[in-house]
Amino acid sequence: MRDEQVAAAYDARAAEYIALIGSLDQMERADVALIARWRDETPGSLLDAGCGPGLWTAFLAGTGRDVIGVDLSAEFLAAARERHPALRFEAASVRDLPFADEAFGGVLAWYSLIHLPPDELPAVIAELGRVLAPGGRMLIGFFDGPPGEPFAHAVTTAHYWSADALTVLLGDAGLAVVHAERREREPGAAGSVRPHGAVIAERRASV
Repeated sequence: MRDEQVAAAYDARAAEYIALIGSLDQMERADVALIARWRDETPGSLLDAGCGPGLWTAFLAGTGRDVIGVDLSAEFLAAARERHPALRFEAASVRDLPFADEAFGGVLAWYSLIHLPPDELPAVIAELGRVLAPGGRMLIGFFDGPPGEPFAHAVTTAHYWSADALTVLLGDAGLAVVHAERREREPGAAGSVRPHGAVIAERRASV
């Protein structure tokens, strides 16, 4: 799906999305714990790729870290800037990031790659890896299921992935998975009832 289509779909439902999962209190404790651990174990500046209204960007910056959030949705970016005026947010696509090679110690892609057509995901992972410094870590959150299979997401068509399938794609981009998890969502959890998956991958140091 093209960036313009995804941006328009989220712009149209931004207020609804923010009301549903726009604050840390609405997140599952396990998600918060994983992202906190990744943040604290990851050196350098951080990129929140697909930052939405800035929830996780602010969480990452809460310990004094240098963080940039990027998103396609103008409505999300407006909300992020209003809620977190001290933080930096930019309009950008994960397909073509406006940052130098090795600019970040960590890249967070928390459910922000789910709308990409499966055949485009390898190039996007390579682009995210491009801006990641050697030894840096990328955390990807996703809906766990048959890799590449589409489903009717509440906003627009999304795709399932698995840790095994992402491990291959990340390996092709020079990243080694150091953590993988899958779990069922808690009853009544905000956002989705679909199984959750996450991987943390480290960029191999240059030889």
